[in-house]
Amino acid sequence: MTTKNMFKFKIIAKDKKSGARAGRITTAHGIIDTPSFVAVGTRATVKGLTPNELKEAGVQVLFGNTYHLHLRPGEDMIKDFGGLGKFMAWDGPTMTDSGGFQVFSLGQASLSSRTSFGISIGGEKILNQVQNDTSRDQHGSNEQVRLVKITDDRVVFRSHIDGSLHEFTPEESIRIQKKLGADIILAFDECAAHPSTHKYTKEAMERTHRWAERCLEYHKKSPPTSRLRRGKQAIYGIIQGGIYKDLREESAKFISSLPFDGIAIGGVSVGESKRQMRDALDWVMPFLPEEKPRHLLGIGEIDDIFDSIEKGVDTFDCVIPTRMGRYGFVFVDPPEGNRKNKFMTDIKKTVYSEDKKPLSKECKCYVCQNFTRGYVHHLFRVQELLAYRLASYHNLYFINNLFRQIRDAILEGRFEKMEKEWI
Repeated sequence: MTTKNMFKFKIIAKDKKSGARAGRITTAHGIIDTPSFVAVGTRATVKGLTPNELKEAGVQVLFGNTYHLHLRPGEDMIKDFGGLGKFMAWDGPTMTDSGGFQVFSLGQASLSSRTSFGISIGGEKILNQVQNDTSRDQHGSNEQVRLVKITDDRVVFRSHIDGSLHEFTPEESIRIQKKLGADIILAFDECAAHPSTHKYTKEAMERTHRWAERCLEYHKKSPPTSRLRRGKQAIYGIIQGGIYKDLREESAKFISSLPFDGIAIGGVSVGESKRQMRDALDWVMPFLPEEKPRHLLGIGEIDDIFDSIEKGVDTFDCVIPTRMGRYGFVFVDPPEGNRKNKFMTDIKKTVYSEDKKPLSKECKCYVCQNFTRGYVHHLFRVQELLAYRLASYHNLYFINNLFRQIRDAILEGRFEKMEKEWI
């Protein structure tokens, strides 16, 4: 029996002076109004917040991590619970990544560390690196060594949890994501480290292209495996190519030529400067199909959001709101918030100890309506758990409210004016 594909994308309005657009993505588990921010729930949770709080904060869609969920608790267990959304009591749309970024970052994440770095292709050499954040024993020594072996067929890696051996192929990544049951899944790709030579970046890109075709073929032949699927899962292809214009253009053309449901742009958050990120978008956008949604992976700073929406990006995922919130950095409106301070202030600073104002004067979130800067400052200073929850909630509300405002501005033909007011 053939299941009707419920995934649809419709452009509702376009900005007359830029590539900005407002649209609507329809999934089996709900509507995503775009532009939209995708909250990151790496291990089937957005740290410290309940699904109800996420809804209150305006979150429309959650992003799960295939690598981490595969290792714990495992895709079979999540499938048995009815899929990722059911497992975490989230009834809205979900996305999952391919696991590729996390696998490759085992050897790429700590170029500035004091440990050695190497990459292996075709099994000739094993990449190994001891990451800075590796768990340490009581003597302070690193307990685990990260191992990744890359071939044109698959990636073999060791778990960062217990050192157990695993392997991902394009087919395995899609198989896992089908069991996780997300509405939108991503093709398996290789995100080349930054900096990488043109030669290596090209090799990684071409490998990504071959894997994209294998992902599509497996996705086409295999039915959804989550019992809660009411429609086929959509699959996005991923554009790579690093900082090289010719490779970015080649990748954009190739991925766009394949029958993916949407397009994701990868590799722009891995060490590149903002200028390089903007260049990469300028290079790929002319080659992307107008009728498909465009997702930008790993980008969440407000100036980048405005610039990317202006170029035609529809959805974004990033850990910045919750991760920075846990460090005590909270979003603030202009003029206090600006490009220089990344629209954030450090609430842990002593200057806020007696401040009776809300975290951000224009914000209507639960935190800003009920608590003062002085109180949240106190919670951080005494390391109360509530501090991390309140800051995370505020930041997620703030960023989702900003996206709502941007969408309204596009619909009403005043996006350029709003962007100037903010940036």
